[in-house]
Amino acid sequence: MLRLEGKVAVITGAGTGIGRATAQLFAQEGARVVVAELNAEAGEQTAQLIIQAGGQAIAIKTDVTEPDSIQGTIDKAVQHYGALHILHNNAGGSTLRDSDVTDAPLDEFWRVIKLDLFGTFLGCRFGIPAIIKSGGGSVINMSSNLALMGIPGRDCYTAAKGAVASITRSMAVEFAPKVRVNAIAPSVTMTGRVRMLLEGNASLDRMANSHLLGIIQPEDIASMALFLASDETSKVTGQVYPVDSGITIS
Repeated sequence: MLRLEGKVAVITGAGTGIGRATAQLFAQEGARVVVAELNAEAGEQTAQLIIQAGGQAIAIKTDVTEPDSIQGTIDKAVQHYGALHILHNNAGGSTLRDSDVTDAPLDEFWRVIKLDLFGTFLGCRFGIPAIIKSGGGSVINMSSNLALMGIPGRDCYTAAKGAVASITRSMAVEFAPKVRVNAIAPSVTMTGRVRMLLEGNASLDRMANSHLLGIIQPEDIASMALFLASDETSKVTGQVYPVDSGITIS
């Protein structure tokens, strides 16, 4: 039996990178997938890749920083597929404008807080009630290994991702037993966006080169998301899982 047979999943930021890899893997495992993506063209491309491979998917243009947009996506997902069982708050990311607390532009701080933290907050705000109405399920947030260790020059991003780890734990307590809430803490993952970051950040480049098990690919993060979405983790909640090729212990 497929691991997500009969499940409906909303994945934000699923037009590229980790989100696309996760959407494709979820569909391969039987989920009906909603690709929630700000870039409508990229979102539709992901949905078509899934459909061409024999899966079920729809794409909905979604801005996770706007309450009406993410609520509309959740509502459309339930209207289209009849339920919601899995919410993967994947949308987020940092930029080369990030820096230490004394130099980082204030607008960069608020940008990453709004996207990474507030976007996760809004996804849960509207997604969790739909999951409860559907009989329960799983929320998967995206923290970062930088929430678990120190690295210079990323104080905006670490502030947001540390907060995601904290809110994951509090929501796990609040919404048990109907909803499991966990987070993934990736290290440097070879998406197109990260490749651009590596080109301009010596600290990130050194960290990428020190991974014990090699560089992480989007499919590695997708596999952890699948595990947390599946019934195999029916008794797991409130946890932050590093997928970091050993970087936080080395």
